[in-house]
Amino acid sequence: MAKIFAIANQKGGVGKTTTSVNLAASLSATRNNVLLVDLDPQGNATMGSGIDKSSLELSLYDAIVGEVGVTRVLTRAEEAGYDLLPSNGDLVAAEAQLFGMEDREYKLKEILDSISHSYDYMIIDCPPSLNMLTINALVAAEGVIIPMQCEYYALEGLAALIDTVDTIREHLNPSLHIEGIIRTMYDPRNRLTIEVNRQLFKHFGDAVYRTVVPRNVRLAEAPSFGLPVLKYDKSSRGAVSYLALAGEILRRSDQASAANTSVSAPE
Repeated sequence: MAKIFAIANQKGGVGKTTTSVNLAASLSATRNNVLLVDLDPQGNATMGSGIDKSSLELSLYDAIVGEVGVTRVLTRAEEAGYDLLPSNGDLVAAEAQLFGMEDREYKLKEILDSISHSYDYMIIDCPPSLNMLTINALVAAEGVIIPMQCEYYALEGLAALIDTVDTIREHLNPSLHIEGIIRTMYDPRNRLTIEVNRQLFKHFGDAVYRTVVPRNVRLAEAPSFGLPVLKYDKSSRGAVSYLALAGEILRRSDQASAANTSVSAPE
């Protein structure tokens, strides 16, 4: 069964889609079967994967509202190296339609559970707001990866997101947890960066990934070519950083599996 991670932050402009696309590509490059789920009506993860959102015949919207099965929506992002559930502006309508459905918080979970056996990892790119789509992502996921900039309002936004995760865990998804916090657009020369960094490690400790993603021109350019940065310039600092992040996630997963095996082993 796949490990499902939601890439979420209620604050916009922190690198959610960049992290989603490039983490999916980096996990795929380490010989994992990966599905990227574009749950943002802006469709940026779809475009960044080399798929034209304006020419989609079917999108994640059609699966969520039950018009077609998910396998008809699945698309291969060939150059990016992973499978994709693509989206476009149609997903805005899904938000409204979900409110009229029974078990509306579980629609994405039902979709992903039906194909989970085919993947090692599923990465969900969430919209930059707490809406019914984001709630669906948090109900479907087992872990939340939080991209954040080390800036003035970051910790306040992080606290709000953690409150949301706690509420979802209490009422809808008991297994949900913070998988990790990834620092994006990182500039160690900035004094504010150093202070926010210190606060992060003080309050969240090992939940903070050691990997940081610096500001990087190649990373910013890659989406305009419909490519993850690993496929655009594999030697760039952005590509190296996301490969390092994938490695860190895989090591944590292996350690967790080993710990669970140790606990369950008979004496």
